[in-house]
Amino acid sequence: MSQLKGKTIFITGGTGSWGYELTSQILKQDPAEVRIFSRGEHAQIEMAREFGDPRLDFYIGDVRDEERLKETMRGANIVFHLAALKHVPICERHIWEAVQTNIYGTNAVVRAALFNNVDVAVYVSSDKAVEPINLYGETKAIAEKLFVAANSMPGKTRFACLRAGNVIGTRGSVIPFFKKQISSSGKVTLTDKRMTRFFELSGPVIELLLRVAEEACGGEIFIPKMPSANIETLAKVMIEKLSGGTATIEYVGMRPGEKIHELLISESEIDRVAEFPGNFVILPYDFLNKHEKFVGYTGKMTKLAGAYSSGTIPLLEEKEIEAVLKRSGYLS
Repeated sequence: MSQLKGKTIFITGGTGSWGYELTSQILKQDPAEVRIFSRGEHAQIEMAREFGDPRLDFYIGDVRDEERLKETMRGANIVFHLAALKHVPICERHIWEAVQTNIYGTNAVVRAALFNNVDVAVYVSSDKAVEPINLYGETKAIAEKLFVAANSMPGKTRFACLRAGNVIGTRGSVIPFFKKQISSSGKVTLTDKRMTRFFELSGPVIELLLRVAEEACGGEIFIPKMPSANIETLAKVMIEKLSGGTATIEYVGMRPGEKIHELLISESEIDRVAEFPGNFVILPYDFLNKHEKFVGYTGKMTKLAGAYSSGTIPLLEEKEIEAVLKRSGYLS
């Protein structure tokens, strides 16, 4: 990641779990400065104390505030846009707040990046954006389109997206939730025994995020190849290892806006996919009209047999789930 050396990096929502891992990996690449832009002063203080790095600087602000973004982004070379309201039930209840942060806020980041002539801006999206059935997914889908469309605006900034499934240990992830339930009540609540989800450790996903900033031509959506697990199997492994099998499972039914399986690539996108050893890249609709821009993808185009779903790829077996949980520290 030589392009980070001596550069100024700007991260919205940088005090979250994604932000911690991203910042940690960036600081290893000898940047000039890493700016963390977020709303919570306490979270910023905690992060500053934990890292103790003079190259790390913090700015209080809201992504809804375009003027604040413009002034704090001044001089930045690379922008990572992580800030979002992400909890599905919260977004369903507070619809306009989710729209203002996830859509209006993303548009403000785009405008601030163009205003400051940053080199590249990368948006972190979600599998919920694919064929969305809840408000959170709908806002993420629109935000993706805002970033892709921004490449047609005058200026040098390249805009690209990373669309990922669940990253183990991030806030709101089911794994720490299950662990807390097992230790506090001895009962794990599941919605549906058929449910599957993509899961991956944070390290490989953040590595791809950094590669997006280096490799994107502008307009792509990068997709990590993520393993998938049945949630009931995951719960049973955690119950066995954390409680000796004494905890129980209670089936509570699906919440509004939930899917049985998640998608990272839809049927309508499979004609625009390039495949690499560890990831896919979805090219924009007009990539054929801009072939010279995307010439590097020519030999990598693939034709997927169908949508890339957590329910159609091979599921992790119990021993594999156990190994992943051990590596992430959730069985200690």
